[in-house]
Amino acid sequence: MPGPVVHWSAAETERAGTPLILALHGWGADERSFADLAPQLPAGTTVASVRAPIPAGGGYTWFANRGIGRPLPDSIADTARWLFDWLHTVRPQHSSVIVLGFSGGMAMAGALLLARPGEFSAAVLLSGTLPWDAALPEEPGRLSGLPVFWGRDTEDQVIPADLVARTGTWLREQSGAVLREHTYPGLGHGINAKEVADIRDFLTALPTPSAGGSASGT
Repeated sequence: MPGPVVHWSAAETERAGTPLILALHGWGADERSFADLAPQLPAGTTVASVRAPIPAGGGYTWFANRGIGRPLPDSIADTARWLFDWLHTVRPQHSSVIVLGFSGGMAMAGALLLARPGEFSAAVLLSGTLPWDAALPEEPGRLSGLPVFWGRDTEDQVIPADLVARTGTWLREQSGAVLREHTYPGLGHGINAKEVADIRDFLTALPTPSAGGSASGT
């Protein structure tokens, strides 16, 4: 599989030493989904919005599934390897990597986090679920110490409620993450200005990464 199509928020000459935000869009969207979001995030960060590899819904998706929020293990694992292979080619330019995912992109971001949590300095998880029953590690403490932002509308009708509930229980009680949970009544399945402001505040408050950034690992 060829490398991904990427929409960058900054020219290559401006990226060196910046934190990298790996942005993963939702089902049926593409790499342009976060073009309006990137300028609203902290100055000095670089957003790489990646196009998912599988055509779907007039756009693209990250994995084959057996229903909303329920990825097939082999499919999501293949995409995770593909993303990590690409990420390792650009990672040396950046001080750290933060993963951001919306909807289906949250499930994909969750797969990356569960597979190799040491690759990331933080995560922003929006309006979705973690990828349960997809043969990924989910033992208690898997995300120990990792800053995680989780935002959603509790009345979101797109993501199955049982998966959201399972995600919440694990993030709060088992993951070991430093969790900042936000709910947005009336948001529906989307992102609004208040959530963007909260994401910006979350990212601004992260520790300044040292040269070399986060370590890779499992």
